Amino acid sequence: MKRGDELTVHVEGFAFEGKSVARIDGMVIFVKGAVPGDTARVRITKVRKQFLEAETLAIDYASPLRVEPRCHHFGVCGGCKWQHVNYQEQLKFKRQHVIDALERIGGFRGIKVNETIGADDIYFYRNKMEFSFGDRWLTQEELERRSSQMEPDELGRFALGLHILGRFYKVLDIDVCWLQSEISSRIVNAVRSFSLARRLSTYSTFTHHGYLRNLVIREGKRTGELMVNLVTLDDRPDILEALRDDLLKEFPDITTIVNNITDRKSQVAIGEVEKVYYGPGYITEQLGNKTYQISANTFFQTNTAQAERLFDIARRIAHLNRNDVVFDLYSGAGTIALFVADDVAEVVGIEAVEAAIKDARRNAVINNVGNCTFVHGELRSRLTKEVEWLEHHPRPHVIFIDPPRSGMLEKVVRQILALRPERIVYISCNPITQARDLELLCNNSVYSICEVQPIDMFPHTYHIENVVGLSLTTRS
Repeated sequence: MKRGDELTVHVEGFAFEGKSVARIDGMVIFVKGAVPGDTARVRITKVRKQFLEAETLAIDYASPLRVEPRCHHFGVCGGCKWQHVNYQEQLKFKRQHVIDALERIGGFRGIKVNETIGADDIYFYRNKMEFSFGDRWLTQEELERRSSQMEPDELGRFALGLHILGRFYKVLDIDVCWLQSEISSRIVNAVRSFSLARRLSTYSTFTHHGYLRNLVIREGKRTGELMVNLVTLDDRPDILEALRDDLLKEFPDITTIVNNITDRKSQVAIGEVEKVYYGPGYITEQLGNKTYQISANTFFQTNTAQAERLFDIARRIAHLNRNDVVFDLYSGAGTIALFVADDVAEVVGIEAVEAAIKDARRNAVINNVGNCTFVHGELRSRLTKEVEWLEHHPRPHVIFIDPPRSGMLEKVVRQILALRPERIVYISCNPITQARDLELLCNNSVYSICEVQPIDMFPHTYHIENVVGLSLTTRS
């Protein structure tokens, strides 16, 4: 078998990162674009010693799990990869992903994993979207129009949308997206028109030139507040003032407009400098009985309705009582800390992003919460070197952990083990790194897993949020 070979396969199931699995002559083939139950014609794209990778050319027999995708960008856009899969089947596949990670990465056997809790709203569920400016990806139809000279050569120079899967430097110029809201798509189209009319350049990571980098839209799903954040390479007040005036004229529901400015080559949509051009510079959102102020660069769960369910689950699994001291690691804007504050004696949140710490402290004041303390700093330092703050707080009974996709550094896990909380609730958007960290926490039977609950925060993607409860089994 070599690259470029074409063959027909029967697709058996899903694998990590949403790829499908087929087999031929005992060799595993990871197939892009197919669904379990499909019989598909595929082309080999990569050959490895233990597996092959392939792309789907055609579906000879369609799986009964298939549904018609709603978005006309589906298949090209790097966003919703599972819009063509029945939603209830998506939930089953995501649960299996958690099981596979626990078994293969963590080495756990016989752990019960609850059924995935699905979302009521499987479209327009996100409260934040990051759109990119860049070099436009031409679809097959556009290439054909261009070759017939029906389109000018300028086609392909400017795009505002989402990245093409596997091509960070190419952007699909989208006119509609089913992830956030109808008004979000309209704002994207308005900003594109504004930028094209003024011939504004897009940033290139290759040349490190170009003005426009990202357009970030945040919504308060419970409050109706709306933030537009333009991320740029440099400071051009005349451009932002004109954009502000145009947007407010067309979208009076916008409550704040900000400009984040960064000259870093990283594609993260965060600026070193932030300028507010309209409104307070933040939006508010509600979870449970708490109100949260969210700045442009503050982490906040992107699915408001499911976040409330997530935190309810985390609180239940933690078995909180009034005497508990709680540490909330990677605390962001204080969402979990404030959510559980009424149930415990004291909460300490630790967060590396200074803007998020400011939001968390402000949120505590807004909600009249007096038993939350927020510590700024990297966990690897705050738990291992800069530990003077620990002298002012009792040992935690409960630790909530909600790290980024990369999980925790081993030294952070070791320090958590040294703190010996009675209960740990580990929330993760990446079951693979979560399973790796759980293996360390449960090594030598220090902790045992008492519950595993997947919850779907991201319908139509292969991503899954997973909540794991741990209890201390030794008292040494």
